[in-house]
Amino acid sequence: MRRTRLKHVCLAALLTLGGLGGTGALPAAAAGDTAPASGRAPEITPASAPASAGLLSALRERFGLTEDEAKARLEAEAAATALEPKARRTAGAAYAGSWFDADAGRLTVAVTARASQTARAAIRAQGAEVRVVEHSAQALDAAKSRIDGLSAPPGVASWHVDPTANTVVVTVARDKRADNDVRRFLTQARAAGPVTVDTAAAAPATFAAGTVGGDPYYTGNVRCSIGFSVYGGFVTAGHCGRAGAGVSGWDGSYVGAFQGSSFPDNDYAWVSVGSGWWTVPVVLGWGTVPDQLVRGSAEAPVGASICRSGSTTHWHCGTVLARNETVNYSQGAVHQLTKTSVCAEPGDSGGSFISGDQAQGVTSGGWGNCSGGGETWFQPVNEILNRYGLTLHTY
Repeated sequence: MRRTRLKHVCLAALLTLGGLGGTGALPAAAAGDTAPASGRAPEITPASAPASAGLLSALRERFGLTEDEAKARLEAEAAATALEPKARRTAGAAYAGSWFDADAGRLTVAVTARASQTARAAIRAQGAEVRVVEHSAQALDAAKSRIDGLSAPPGVASWHVDPTANTVVVTVARDKRADNDVRRFLTQARAAGPVTVDTAAAAPATFAAGTVGGDPYYTGNVRCSIGFSVYGGFVTAGHCGRAGAGVSGWDGSYVGAFQGSSFPDNDYAWVSVGSGWWTVPVVLGWGTVPDQLVRGSAEAPVGASICRSGSTTHWHCGTVLARNETVNYSQGAVHQLTKTSVCAEPGDSGGSFISGDQAQGVTSGGWGNCSGGGETWFQPVNEILNRYGLTLHTY
């Protein structure tokens, strides 16, 4: 689908490589672009609304909810996102992780037996459920860090701390469970701390693609998707281009260049824009749902709903499955990724992940596709902003 160009306030046009509905802010197209034949101005979600009508519709379809249930879920997720750092401070050293419980509609906070009754009561008074577990978040993070120091064979897909299971979960490709190198790695991983082993249908891969039609940005013969606008440019995936590489837009015109890029170890980059291009905190709706403004970057908890936009498969939703996961791509391990149940395909790399109106991260890679399903990881946007000293462009 060819990207539409719409007037927004006094800007001539907007460039979107994201998918349907509201996700990350994207840079504007070259000056002189005109509005489409419809002349439709972008539909913007009011600040007082929990989400655009299109986002609510997408969540209803993805999770089988009524409109009221979708609104209630988004409001509950926003409350859980705001509560999580408060609960962490209250629990102190006894904190063992937290997640959004969609059935209960509230945050669950895990604590060890070290947590006092006063602290537990205070967390409940803040609106969260409390679960007592064996291992603290600090202990689990330390175990994961020790596993990060190991050399993982290709059959090992990823590993992350799972607060719901109170363990480090190591995921292995299903057809590699019996591989001697994989078994040796699992033995070493179990020695690092509490570990359980899970299987995936396939090993993860990045979602870059060769040059094809659609609404991409290009670097050389690689097509990727823009993530979120920052002042001076946009953020995207590091595997899409190296520092200094030039970037062209959907129309072939020069946009700017990669100013910083890291892959593997990380999977983030930022591209400066110029030559008549500029940035706005908007993602267009691809003609299917209203446009969404980006209003911040508060990190959604595990269990929260999340949606992704990209230049290949447009808009898909799912849930946050894990944070701070190490993913073992064929090019090398990438750390501190967030795992989701959202699908993606080649060309979606770098695209926006958003929860409500809060920017979450840029698409890194995954397994599967949007026909049969799969899982996708993203690099958290706040880490990218902090690494390069960037400021997210918000409304």
